[in-house]
Formats: sequence, structure tokens, C-alpha cells
Amino acid sequence: MDGAITALPSSSDDDLVVEVMRHPVVESRHRVVVAVVDGSGELIASHGNPDLVIPPRSAVKSLQALPLIATGAADAFDFSPAELAVACASHSGEPGHLETVAALLGRLGLDESDLECGASLPLDERASEAFLAAGDRPRPLAHNCSGKHAGFLALARHLGVETRGYVEPDHPVQQRVLDAVAGACGVDVGEVGIDGCGAPVLSMPLRALAAGFASMVDPASRHAEPARRVRAAIAAEPWFVAGTARVDTRLGAALGDRGYVKTGAEGVYGAALVDGGVGIALKALDGAKRAAEVAIVEVLRHLDAIDVTGDLADLVSPVVENAAGQTVGEIRLATR
Repeated sequence: MDGAITALPSSSDDDLVVEVMRHPVVESRHRVVVAVVDGSGELIASHGNPDLVIPPRSAVKSLQALPLIATGAADAFDFSPAELAVACASHSGEPGHLETVAALLGRLGLDESDLECGASLPLDERASEAFLAAGDRPRPLAHNCSGKHAGFLALARHLGVETRGYVEPDHPVQQRVLDAVAGACGVDVGEVGIDGCGAPVLSMPLRALAAGFASMVDPASRHAEPARRVRAAIAAEPWFVAGTARVDTRLGAALGDRGYVKTGAEGVYGAALVDGGVGIALKALDGAKRAAEVAIVEVLRHLDAIDVTGDLADLVSPVVENAAGQTVGEIRLATR
């Protein structure tokens, strides 16, 4: 697998380039930086600068869930695989997601008002339309991070600490979470930023993020058992990590127990592959989600992790449609 993605076409500065075509011309270009590491943290392939420092955003949710298991909180509150998966999710806010988070909060003796992620409409367009049609308003339960926040609250309950303010960097919950993420990625907990949901986000070099994902499939890591349970939950319930027709759901279903992927805001992706103990991290420099999705599919394809000749074929070069539903272009990896 060493250097397996070096055959990918790249720009002159060695970033990957994703093009948006409006046939027959290139309308936009997105540059993507990629790092792939093995279980020892050694860089085995890259495009662009693997030492680029980024906030990984929601890409690290599976790592943020490690203390939930390691402390015994998940067992104490009898988390199901779906509930553990939604604790790692950027969910679409579909009814099943909201029902699962609400049931978990109820078991904690809490409710939606205890969530500190802010209010939102569902990410899923149909779910959002149904919300508005029913006269509903943005609410914390519909926020794509509500599952992660329910996990934070479960950890607070289990530790016997105040739930209010659980998103603050100096709160015992976030101290555990930051230590877990930093430890998995091999970085120090320094100054932290604040994510879109109000929780702390720890910036790091891209190769460190890839190392964190590699640690999730390393049987010798200090968090091997919590990581195994996170992977098992995601493999069993990929829909709860994202939602209907989402790229993460589809790739998760295709990978099964061989690994998983997780997106983050502003064009970030991480992935862990059991075969070879590989961790992947990438960042679209302009924050374009559409570029990051094409890039992660291409990297997984070149690592022989997925077969794109069947149900995933449309993810290789997604079509661009106009308002009338006509195909007017495509998004693709650039060729030299």
C-alpha cells in the first residue's frame, strides 16, 4: 500500500485538484491536500503539505466519543449501537435521528433544553420542509451535532459533574475529550477554538489527524477497545452517522467492518481502514464539501478500499444539474 495514491493526478504544487465542469469547460477548481499514515504514524503517501494545520471540525467526532466508552458511561446508560453511532454523527435531522437522540436524553433524565449545541433546522431538505410545514422552528434536537452533545451529557452524568456548561473547554467533560483527541493524534492540548456547535475544537497538522484515524484501527493503541466499539457501532448503523443518501452513509455501508469515514465542515474528511491500519485525512483548501467528497472517494478507490463500479459509481464524478433537473456538468478529479 506504500505510496498507493501517488498515481493520482495532481497540480504542479502537488495538491489534488477537483474540477467542476459546466460542459464543455472548467467552471471552478478546488485544491485538496491529502495525508495518509500507517499505524506507526509514518506518512506513507501525501499530496500537498501534510503539515498544514487545520481545525478538523466534525471529522473527529468518533475520537471525541472515546471517553464515553472508556469511562464506562456508554455501558452505564446502556447505549445501543444506534445511539453510539449518533454520538459520532453529523446527522441529517431525519425523524429517526431526532427520536434516537430524544430517547437517549430521556434516559439521562434530561431533555432538549439541556443541549448546548444551538438551534437548527434539519440538514435533510425533506425533513426541513416537514419541520416548516408543521409550523416548527429551528431547535437544538435538529442540530446535526445533537447526538454528540447527548454523548457529552451522558459523560457528565456518569462523572457526576454539572451538566450546565459542558461545552466549556475547562469543563471536566471537555478536558476528557480534548485529552482523548490529543492523545489519539499525538499532539498537545494547546489553545483551542470553538466549533460551530459550541464545543472546543483542537487544531492540528493534517498528518496528525490522519494518525488519529490510524489509531482507531490499531489493536495496540491505548484506546483499542473503545475504538473497536466505535467502529462496530458505525459499521452496524451507518445511517445514524449521517443520513439518507449521504456520502458518509454510503461509504460506511460499503466499508462495513473494514473501516469508516467521517466528514467535517469546511471541506475536511478523515477515514480509518482496518487493512494495513491506515489513517487518511484531507482538506479542501477553500472549504468546498463537493471537492472533499470527490477526493475521499478517489483516495479510497486508489487504496483498493472500495469498488466504484457498482452502487458507488455516481460518487466518482457527481453530476451537476440545473433547476430543471438537466445534467449540465460534473465534478471530477482533474487530469494533467
